[in-house]
Amino acid sequence: MGGRQAVQVARHRCERCRRTYSEQSAWLVRGSWYAREVQRSAIDHWQHGGMSLRRTAELLRSWLGRQERWLLWRPLDPAPGGAARCALSASTVHRWLDRAGRTAREQAVGQLAGVPTSGQLGADGLWARLRGGTKRVVLLLTDSVSGVVWPPVVVDGEVGARPWQRLFVRARAAGLDRDALWGVTSDGASGLSAYLRRHLSWVNHQRCVWHLWRGLGGELAAQAAAAASTLTGRAAARLRQQTRVELAALVRAVFDAASEAAAWEAHARLAAHPRGSGLATALRDHVAAALVHRRKYQAGLRRVGPEWCWRDFRLRLGHGRNAGSAGRLERTALVWAIYRNFTPAQERSERKRKYRYPGQCPLAVAGVPPGEVSDLDALAV
Repeated sequence: MGGRQAVQVARHRCERCRRTYSEQSAWLVRGSWYAREVQRSAIDHWQHGGMSLRRTAELLRSWLGRQERWLLWRPLDPAPGGAARCALSASTVHRWLDRAGRTAREQAVGQLAGVPTSGQLGADGLWARLRGGTKRVVLLLTDSVSGVVWPPVVVDGEVGARPWQRLFVRARAAGLDRDALWGVTSDGASGLSAYLRRHLSWVNHQRCVWHLWRGLGGELAAQAAAAASTLTGRAAARLRQQTRVELAALVRAVFDAASEAAAWEAHARLAAHPRGSGLATALRDHVAAALVHRRKYQAGLRRVGPEWCWRDFRLRLGHGRNAGSAGRLERTALVWAIYRNFTPAQERSERKRKYRYPGQCPLAVAGVPPGEVSDLDALAV
């Protein structure tokens, strides 16, 4: 990080076999122009800073060669010339990242062996459009209590049980105790439901309440508009708002009920509303699935899918468009999963965002704090 340096690597001769060997350094990478600290900094800038490959290379070039943006920070410094300039490119950073991804894929088996699980999981998928218009989906499995992310998989689609079987098989190979599972929260993907019925029949399936709300949005808007169809102007707007608030309160009473019996009572009140029969019909088949988290043996199961996990993933990947291929997308997802397991949540809460375990990483919450080991150490960067 101090700029271009000439390093002489001493060679020695073994008195016994008469062969020569060179000394090894923890900061030097064999066959690379850049020291290990530069490679670790590049991967961390891209992963933690949420930067693109080009911006990561640009910032490192500026720092290493005292050029480009460095001259914006220190405008009185002279511009470097000749061999003093740094020529780090985005393709080199991408090669380092891809090498880390291959290491993460090799370590997927037994990666989280011995890490305790709560038995309550969350599953979700993120669609990505690759180069050439190809679409793939990243499937994710995470612990609802600790937030530990099991190694994800990239598949062609989430329809059918086979893609979800791949996800659970990889999680089991990584160390997930299949017999300790109690519940899974998801957005209601039919393939996941089929897999659970066929292979994990004792596991309860909690429907994501946020996705249920989104599915009822059209019916809510339609009923509010129908209630004010004979009025105009402000009177119509007030009646639409009033109808929407009344129906939303009745639906919320179903989702927020303390027990399944109370939820069915709230469902009956919704059906009795002059404008609530359509909402009650659409909600009838999902009442029990929306209240799974209220059961005594499902303590810790969340009622919303792990959508928040994709927040950091989306910041730098552009939904996978710059991954190029499905293999690279999967390697990138594996690197991101390790990063997330090792990275602690920030200490302070924000106005719209609160953290359940401030200052702790998912591994620490699960009971196996990594100590001074970082995600870069785990990737052998």
